[in-house]
Amino acid sequence: MTFRVSPKFLFPSLSMSSAHKFLPHYTVADYQNWDGDWELWQGIPVSMSPSPFGTHQRIAKNLVFELESQVREHECSANVLYEIDWIVADDTVVRPDVIVVCGDPPERHVESPPALIAEILSSSTARRDREAKRDLYHEQGVGAYLLVDPESQSVELFRRDTRPEWRADRVTDARQLSVCDGRQLTIRHADMFR
Repeated sequence: MTFRVSPKFLFPSLSMSSAHKFLPHYTVADYQNWDGDWELWQGIPVSMSPSPFGTHQRIAKNLVFELESQVREHECSANVLYEIDWIVADDTVVRPDVIVVCGDPPERHVESPPALIAEILSSSTARRDREAKRDLYHEQGVGAYLLVDPESQSVELFRRDTRPEWRADRVTDARQLSVCDGRQLTIRHADMFR
């Protein structure tokens, strides 16, 4: 199975005539020379939203703090990282809000599927996070995907069980999650929205 994002999804105003055939196809080498904040989706540059607002930052800080505290407490061989590029392929780079990687932190970018990715929704990224990124993360073997909605104060957890598909749970209290070395981390709803 190959992950594919329609140019129409990323560029809703783009006519689906032959125009998308003429979009340039960029690679990670191109991406690394750009100014500003971008993601790269199958060779198509996607501008990142402006700096997140206070609520988004607070939730991200709370999540990083809680995950990092548990990683240290359980002596888990994992690292919790904030807004770091994950080079998925030569023409795809994403920058999730929070990532948990097994082992040592990368020298530069993440280059293998993380154990956990968390995205904090905003009005400009919600559809991309709920659909395209969810599908990409699933296809690439990410262990768990956490979607946090500041507006509704809801949390969705997608994780693998014995089947290859993800199981979706609403987190209303707490959910345990197995990560690196089989260690259990607890995702608590209340911890994110303090």
